[in-house]
This record gives sequence, structure tokens and C-alpha cells, in this order.
Amino acid sequence: MSARKLKVVLTRKLPEAVETRMRELFDTELNLDDRAFGEEELKAAMSRAEVLVPTITDRIDADVIAARGPQLRMIANFGAGVDHIDVNAAVEAGLIVTNTPGVLTEDTADMTMALILSAARRVVEGQAVIDRGEFHGWTPTWMMGRRIWGKRIGIVGMGRIGQAVARRARAFGLSVHYHNRRRVGPAVEEELNATWWDDLDQMLRRMDIVSINCPHTPQTHKLFDARRLALLQPHAVLVNTARGEIVDEAALAAALREGRLAGAGLDVFEREPLVHPDLLGLPNATLLPHMGSATVEGRIDMGERVILNIKTLQDGHRPPDRVIPAN
Repeated sequence: MSARKLKVVLTRKLPEAVETRMRELFDTELNLDDRAFGEEELKAAMSRAEVLVPTITDRIDADVIAARGPQLRMIANFGAGVDHIDVNAAVEAGLIVTNTPGVLTEDTADMTMALILSAARRVVEGQAVIDRGEFHGWTPTWMMGRRIWGKRIGIVGMGRIGQAVARRARAFGLSVHYHNRRRVGPAVEEELNATWWDDLDQMLRRMDIVSINCPHTPQTHKLFDARRLALLQPHAVLVNTARGEIVDEAALAAALREGRLAGAGLDVFEREPLVHPDLLGLPNATLLPHMGSATVEGRIDMGERVILNIKTLQDGHRPPDRVIPAN
């Protein structure tokens, strides 16, 4: 006789291969409409699931956690970031929280480089010129961007993704600098030929490109406010593929509009799916709809990590990707 399957509720539609495997292994409830759950729907899901599989679109705060049923054992997040989950409240309630670390590193780093190139070389502006039928032939001084070879990049957050960005940056001839809560080990610094700055402000003053790759925490909330943006050189480019809440979008839009910053590439926004209206239409802003992890391979890998965590729990063992509260 087969073992009882855990009741698993998905809050969004996942890749078909992932959903099929989950149906084979668990008593899985799918979201075929792929419509984001509201608060009451989340509470209802928490009341009937043994494992909830949320995504970044689900805000699982203390009130939602309080509505859980006694059978709920785990929140298996489909994604690496867990700032949308009150992990402390979940653990206090006796729940296990897991995520999918590492699987999106290369995809996000690829997108970071795409945004750097787009912003520095004015790719979106060039596309708009073609779309409007305004390309009348090459001239020596038109649509000039900035070369990135030989420039300095400052990476804010030197975790897995930051290091992957640094490896790509080196291949493009960039000099790698970084600011991190803790200095990385000597072997990593040597591999990346990376210069550490304990003072973020001092680093920002000297960089041609700044890439934000740190998590969103109370300490990094609006880390790039008007004061810090003013430290950047007028020819600098700012790229954010981490979390939108790290940047003061109104201050960034003003800096771009007034020519105090050459360009920006954003894949994340403070109030997704809303984009700050002052950013819209700026010719020197490349804006993407949170596509950093949007590869077939990456999303399937995420699903496989979720499955591994749930299967490990179902088999009576400790899930490998357990999230430990910060305090």
C-alpha cells in the first residue's frame, strides 16, 4: 500500500513538467487560471494545505499565517527571495519555510549584463528610433553611448548572483569592485580580481556602472535614495535586478530626467506590477517586467527544488533548503 500523499496547494501556475511531477508525487491542487490569490484566498489555502507553494506575488504576513489550519506543515516557496513571507511568524507558528537558492544565479546575472549593455549603449532608444521610422542613415555623432570595456563596475551584494555578475563583467573588460556586508574570502577576491569597499558611499563616487544584487531587508530598504544617487557620476549607469524596494524610484527618475545620471536598467519595481509614472517614457531608462529569472530552464529548476523539499518532508526528513530566520 502506497504512503499517503501530502496535500499541496499551488498559488500560481507552474511549468507543465513541474505540475505533472507534483501531481504524481503529492495530492496537488493546481491554479489553472494563474490568477494571483488575494488575502482571503491565501488564508483559505493555508487552512486546507499541508504544504503551501507560494510565489513572490503572495504576501504571507502574520495575519495570513494566523489563519493556517492545524495540518499545515510547510511553506515551500517557489523562488529564492522570501521577503514576501514573514519567516519569523511562520517559524514561531511551527512551520518550516523553504526556498530555491542557487537555481536562478546564472539567469539573473545574464539579465544584469543585458541591462548594463542596454543602458550604456542606448539599445532601447535605438529600437524606438527604428519603430518610429526616424532612422535616416548613419552619422558620426548620433546615438553615441558609452564603452564598457575598461570601466569600473561596483557590485552591491557579493553573494551568488553578485559573483556571477563579476565573472561576466571581467569577461567584458570591466574592473570589479564590490560592497558587501561581509568581505568575501581571499580565493574569491583573487579569482574575480575584485576590490572590496567597506564604505558604500566611497565606492559609488568612483564607479562607472553600479549593479544592485543584494537582498531586500530593512537595512537595504531604499538604500539608493536621493542622497546616494547624487554620489554617482553623471556618466554612470545603475542596474537593479534584485528588488525594487532597494531604490527610491522617484529620486532615480529625477536624476535620469535632469541628466545627473546617464542611464538605468530596471527589472524590478517597488510596487510591482505598478511602475513609478515618472520612470515611464524616459529615453535613458530600460524597464523590463521582472524577467531576470524567466528562462525555461530556470523555472523548471526552481520547481525541482520545491519538489525536493516537499518530497523530503513527506519522507520524514529535514528539507534541504530550510530558511532560518534572521533573528
